[in-house]
Amino acid sequence: MYQISVEQHFDAAHFLRGYRGKCEALHGHRFRVVVKIESPKLDDIGIAYDFVEIKRYLAEILSRFDHTCLNDVPPFDKINPSSENIASTIYNELQPKLTGAPVSLSCVEVWESPQTGVIYSPD
Repeated sequence: MYQISVEQHFDAAHFLRGYRGKCEALHGHRFRVVVKIESPKLDDIGIAYDFVEIKRYLAEILSRFDHTCLNDVPPFDKINPSSENIASTIYNELQPKLTGAPVSLSCVEVWESPQTGVIYSPD
């Protein structure tokens, strides 16, 4: 099995509704996003999936979030923009873009600092 990873980032502010602590106040992060896809085999030129395609799909999704207050951007205007919800939202938006591809989306990681992050996989 081959696992392909692509990493990008976006800068955004957010606050957590209902949270009691520092994160209830507006604050910002440089969110690091890592997408991992899997393929059981290589194509006839020896690649599992084109990095350029994955990067393009991810950039399309993240562009909505970059330099915003996430609380104002759907779906985070209705759900908390926690790292957990950000990861699952990215996963759910990326998954359909890979429909029909010879790969499967393994997981999405969202890191809000070098020491704190979350990995989402629906399994």
